[in-house]
Amino acid sequence: MRIVRFSIDGNVAFGAVEGEKQDELVLDIIKGIPFADFELSGTKVPVSKVRLLPPVLPNKVVAFGRNYADHAKEMGNEVPDAPFAFFKPATSVIGPGDEIQYPSFSQDVHHEAELAVVIGRLCREVPRERVKDVIFGYTCANDVTARDVQKREKQWARAKGFDTSCPLGPWVETDLDPHDLTIQLTVNGGQRQLGRTSEMIHSIEDLIVNISEAMTLLPGDVILTGTPAGVGPLHVGDEVAVTIEGIGTLTNKVVKRG
Repeated sequence: MRIVRFSIDGNVAFGAVEGEKQDELVLDIIKGIPFADFELSGTKVPVSKVRLLPPVLPNKVVAFGRNYADHAKEMGNEVPDAPFAFFKPATSVIGPGDEIQYPSFSQDVHHEAELAVVIGRLCREVPRERVKDVIFGYTCANDVTARDVQKREKQWARAKGFDTSCPLGPWVETDLDPHDLTIQLTVNGGQRQLGRTSEMIHSIEDLIVNISEAMTLLPGDVILTGTPAGVGPLHVGDEVAVTIEGIGTLTNKVVKRG
């Protein structure tokens, strides 16, 4: 099931997307929120008539770096022996079609296509065999990074946590095997990144076991699983699109920060 969060006539709700052709998609409005047992209302609205929002509003975004060997190599880094985590604040999250605002303190902003895992229930110290039970679904993400700031500063809070640096969407796919999916990114229609989730060094199970040992995960929290090789610069005016097999495409435009 594809779950979206959307606004229409000033109201915000969740819906289940039906259909395959982009111009024929409709959503069935969900009664309540999707992290518990829910019902479909039967009230259907064309997706073209609503504004898609970030599919979730996470309490926290936990991101894992250097989780694809080729990406670690292209950045001149060693492959970490254990998962390597950092955070992006909730204020960095934007949705499909929203604008990535080029930060005023950087001159070298890069794209990073990633598979995002959405947590579906409160959990802590999750054993490997129970990881599937705490996952709500999967969505596309772009870990937008001020690369010059990342290199200059000893920690990554500003480089990876600035406003609009975490596009998510277009929806959460709840019925998906995430272990061998094509992940790609284009800028203005030209391919920049192409990889498969099977190339991850540390699996989704590894990542969730690792971070849940340290902290409680809440429904709607997001785990970013790393990016394949091919990261590169974005410029004002660029249109960047992340496409993941079985999920869909997340598209955003880069603008000058106002």
